[in-house]
Amino acid sequence: MHDGASQFSVKIAETEDDLKAAQALRYEVFVRELGGGGEMVDHDAGLEQDRFDPFFDHMLVYDNATGEVIGVYRLLRGDQADKLGQFYSEDEYDLSPLRRSGRKLLELGRSCLHRDYRGGMAMFYLWNGLAAYVAKHEIEVLFGVASFHGTDIKALMEPLAVLHHSHLAPTDLRVKSKIYQPMDLVAEADINRRRAMLKVPSLIKAYLRLGGFVGDGAYIDHAFNTTDVCLILDTERMNMRQSRLYTQGRGTE
Repeated sequence: MHDGASQFSVKIAETEDDLKAAQALRYEVFVRELGGGGEMVDHDAGLEQDRFDPFFDHMLVYDNATGEVIGVYRLLRGDQADKLGQFYSEDEYDLSPLRRSGRKLLELGRSCLHRDYRGGMAMFYLWNGLAAYVAKHEIEVLFGVASFHGTDIKALMEPLAVLHHSHLAPTDLRVKSKIYQPMDLVAEADINRRRAMLKVPSLIKAYLRLGGFVGDGAYIDHAFNTTDVCLILDTERMNMRQSRLYTQGRGTE
């Protein structure tokens, strides 16, 4: 997808160089910026990589002026997960409700933008690219882990609690954390919702605006220095306004 008049273009990685460009941006954001790690991270080459990468599609956003990759998304369809033997999220969450549904699944992960492009149009192009991919592959349910920075649960009690009380997935989509970290840490009446939502990362808020849900329980990922929640987006449950926001890649805080 390339609008000649636009600053950005979007494509799925086709070559080893495309993949390395995605892994280099992930290294910049997840390792240098956020302090994450992993057994296959290549610090010498500056690449954040893992054993799952060869099975995924990698969506790249380019700045046409520089030719640099400034945004990435990692995508795994159900048929690709069958070849891999699992979804990435299954290390952290029991996905039985989604697997039992018989619906076409797409796992999302490793979403990031270069720090110089946050808060601008680049994210809209990433969303537009994702919407086109969903339509092409007739995806029915999107899901994936999304992260709060850090592993201090006390600092995250309110935002986790507001997600649990206000956005918990319906039972037919309610995946559950395998190493269960309760999110119901503050009574609903005691939550300062505005303060809590200020601590919720913008990517998670974007999914919630589209009608997304969270699974039951968080997962503390010490290797990546994050506290994860599993987000689920059912395309059938999105109302017309949310669907329009999604397909147009627009939306405001």
